[in-house]
Amino acid sequence: MASTKSYAQFIAHDVESVWQVVGDPTRLPQWHSGYRELSLDGPAATGARGDYVQSHRLAGRFHRRLAPPFTITVYDGPRHLQLTQPEPVGDAVIDFRLTPAAGGCILTETVTATAGSGSVSRLILSGVPQLADRVDVARLARLAGVTPADDALTVVLAGGSGALGRHLAADLVCRGIRPVILTRSVDPALTFKQVRWDGRTVGDWSEVLTADRPTAVVNLAGKLVDCRPTERNVALLRDSRVDATRALVEASKRRATPVSHWLQASTTAIWSDAGEQWCTETTPVPDGLPQMTGVARPWEEAVAGANTDHLVTLRTSIVLDAQAPAMKRLADLTRVGLGGRVGSGRHWFSWIHVDDWLAIARAALGLDQQITIPDGLVIGSSPNPVRNVELMAALRSTLHRPPAPPTPAPLLRVGAIALRTDPALGLTGRRARSQVLDDLGFVFRFPDLDMALEDLLGETRRDGAS
Repeated sequence: MASTKSYAQFIAHDVESVWQVVGDPTRLPQWHSGYRELSLDGPAATGARGDYVQSHRLAGRFHRRLAPPFTITVYDGPRHLQLTQPEPVGDAVIDFRLTPAAGGCILTETVTATAGSGSVSRLILSGVPQLADRVDVARLARLAGVTPADDALTVVLAGGSGALGRHLAADLVCRGIRPVILTRSVDPALTFKQVRWDGRTVGDWSEVLTADRPTAVVNLAGKLVDCRPTERNVALLRDSRVDATRALVEASKRRATPVSHWLQASTTAIWSDAGEQWCTETTPVPDGLPQMTGVARPWEEAVAGANTDHLVTLRTSIVLDAQAPAMKRLADLTRVGLGGRVGSGRHWFSWIHVDDWLAIARAALGLDQQITIPDGLVIGSSPNPVRNVELMAALRSTLHRPPAPPTPAPLLRVGAIALRTDPALGLTGRRARSQVLDDLGFVFRFPDLDMALEDLLGETRRDGAS
């Protein structure tokens, strides 16, 4: 069995400068979180051998004790580096390529792991270093010399320490833009500037917003929705979003000039369970719906009065990201044989690949020379939503799992109590798409679910494996 996974990211620097880091394998631990240590027995060149220590704790122990040295099988500067690592149960080929692109280059890492069947083989190969966090490439970009110009845009990300904020901050760093994360808890592992705030009041943090420099705002602040839908929890969901938004709006009014762009987060869950209706930018929000409608409507309304030249409210559907907790939970359940439809399986699942979400965010911030998103409401969702039964079938196909029994709605409700989550997250849905993006000619990189899942979770099988 062979599995292949690839990852690509644009870096706003020339190939030669990025190669100074990528072409020196001993520097991998400086920027790639998959490597703890790496040494070579001589200069980097085709045929050179070396050893590395994986960051994966359990699989790394097997590797350290049993794996022979790796070999540099391709060294073609400044474009192509390939390492071939024999493992105790198979081989891993780790391939880095740099491709020139307008304004910089694209780094692509492709990892192909080959092994026999069995849980031990899968465990050992699960530790093969591979890019999983965009923050790694941001570290690479900085090591290669990507630095913001003095007049570069500063993007203030409220709630930027969450999954989407980390993705966006890292992507901005790679493009020579200065992100500043507003967070309640500073994470020392992040390489971005972080400023502590309480998410409720205007304090010293407001200097990052009021300073006399080109500034944009991305407001992602808010408590995670994965909680029991009690009256208290719904109030916490609402207040965490509304209070943070009002604090940002008040701080923006203290600027001498408006911020250039404001990207205000929201959710397609504002329509609750929309049945068979297509939800677009012109679809009215019904009154009286529970939970997220009562959270999202005041969240959107709270941005009124923001001191900005351009304001886009982005109602985002489920963002597919291999590292997101929801995605990991779905994939893990499918791997252990629980990948059947949920309830009737007829409810709609609107989704968007994280790369497409980033492209929309960049356009909303005025960073895309090809697309200008107008002020107002935009739906962040793939044009091809699927029903739950199709989602689960696609997951099983991507992860090479057999058909699985359905999960009855009553069983899900009981399980939700044990997991302290909301059963509505698995039993309701929306059929959403963006008419605004369609009219603009926005091209989704991953318009279809099978393509998106293969990119994020793909376990491509070769050599005759079924």
